[in-house]
Amino acid sequence: MISTQKHATLADMLWQSNHPGLRTLALAVLGSMALWVSAKIQVPFYPVPITMQTFVVLAIGMGFGARLGAATVGLYLLQGLAGLPVFAGTPEKGIGLAYMIGPTGGYLLGFVLAAAVVGYLAERGFDRNVFTTAIAMIVGNVVIYVPGLLWLGTVVGWDKPVLDWGMTPFLFGDAAKMLLAAALLPMIWKIIGSRQS
Repeated sequence: MISTQKHATLADMLWQSNHPGLRTLALAVLGSMALWVSAKIQVPFYPVPITMQTFVVLAIGMGFGARLGAATVGLYLLQGLAGLPVFAGTPEKGIGLAYMIGPTGGYLLGFVLAAAVVGYLAERGFDRNVFTTAIAMIVGNVVIYVPGLLWLGTVVGWDKPVLDWGMTPFLFGDAAKMLLAAALLPMIWKIIGSRQS
């Protein structure tokens, strides 16, 4: 059962400020820039190269919490909508709205939803140990894949191998990113706890 008690996020603990509005804006801008960079870097992996973008989306949600995490990813999408080449494959595969309503558009919506969901879980303490962090990351990936696959099937046609194109090749990479998050986030909390004691 998920606790109703709200916990501080990593962002709350690592950056306390007398100017919360400025802090929120700075975090959202920095987070959107991290998403931009993560979309452009490909890591060789089997069976397909991966970007670290889903990892960054979920880490932003876990680190910032539900509202700021979703707002940060929303800012990133607004940058893309404005025509900035922030997405993977841009500008080669198009920019702006044309790109966003293309085959990968559902995943972009999933990014916002996933940041909110894992942020909510982090606010309930899910980022504090390996097991619950892994659960939150799995839930976040499911939240990305559901609208992603639904939109992909709608755009390309359900007679096409939608799962083979939009999910199966990425599962190994997602598992590796989940393990990385499950090791990293609780370790950061442990370091914070040791410095405060």
